Amino acid sequence: MAGTTLTRNGGKLEPFGMMRRLSSEMDRLFGGFPVAFTDTPFEGWAPEVEAFAKDGQFVVRADLPGLSDKDVKVEVLGRRLTIRGERTQEKETKEADYYASERSYGAFARSVLLPEGANGDHATATFKQGVLEVQVPLPAAAAPAAKSVEVKSA
Repeated sequence: MAGTTLTRNGGKLEPFGMMRRLSSEMDRLFGGFPVAFTDTPFEGWAPEVEAFAKDGQFVVRADLPGLSDKDVKVEVLGRRLTIRGERTQEKETKEADYYASERSYGAFARSVLLPEGANGDHATATFKQGVLEVQVPLPAAAAPAAKSVEVKSA
C-alpha cells in the first residue's frame, strides 16, 4: 500500500482510517465479497459480528448476550445493513456483611456493507439464544453462456 498515510484530525492521528483502507485493499487483493464493518463511537462494549455467504444468502450474525429481540433494530439502507441496540446490564451481590451493585448501559451500532446485488428488501432476521442472524438473498449466479467458436484452417 505505497502512498498510504495516517490522516490527522485536529492534530490527532486517525488509525481507524488506515484500518479501513487496509481492509479495502485486502478485499481488492483477495476478491470475494467485500465485507466492511463499521461501528459507531462507543465506550466499552460492541457486539461481535461475522458475515459470510451460504446457500444463496448473505448471512450476518451478531452475538448479543443479555439482549432480547426487543432490544435490537435491523435496518437496510442501500447496500448498508445496520444493527442497533442498547445493552443494559445489572449485577448485584448481596452478602451478610456487604452489598454491591454494578450497572452498565450503552448503545451500539454495527454496519456491514452488503455485496453487490444483495436484495435488502427481502432481508429476514431471527434472534435465538443471544444470537441475531440476518439473511439477505443474493442474486443467482449467472451461468456462463456457451459460445461457439469457429475453427478455421491455418
